[in-house]
Amino acid sequence: MKAMISQPMAGKTDGQIEGDRNRAIAELEGRGYEVVNTLFTDEWYSEPCMKERGVVNIPLCYLAKSIEHMCLVDAVYFVDGWQEARGCRIEHDAAVAYGVKRIYE
Repeated sequence: MKAMISQPMAGKTDGQIEGDRNRAIAELEGRGYEVVNTLFTDEWYSEPCMKERGVVNIPLCYLAKSIEHMCLVDAVYFVDGWQEARGCRIEHDAAVAYGVKRIYE
C-alpha cells in the first residue's frame, strides 16, 4: 500500500515542515504504508527553473503535481491544520471525490 502526505506549509519554517513530515512518515510506515514523496525539492521545481519553463503560478504548479501523484496512492495522510491550507483543502476534495482513503493526524 502507498500513501502521500498533505501538509500545510505556508508560514512554517523548513524545520517545522520537516518535523511534521517526519512524524507523518513514521505514522504511515507504522501502518504499513510506503510513502510517495510529494515534497518536490529537485532542481526541476526550483523557482528559477519553473519561471524559465514559463510557469506563471508556482503554487498551482506544486498543487497540480501533488494531485497527479494522488493517482499513485491508496491513501492521503492529512497533517493537522490541513483545513486552513488552500492546497490541502483542494487535495482533500479530490480524495473525497475520487474515493481515496483519508487518514487524519
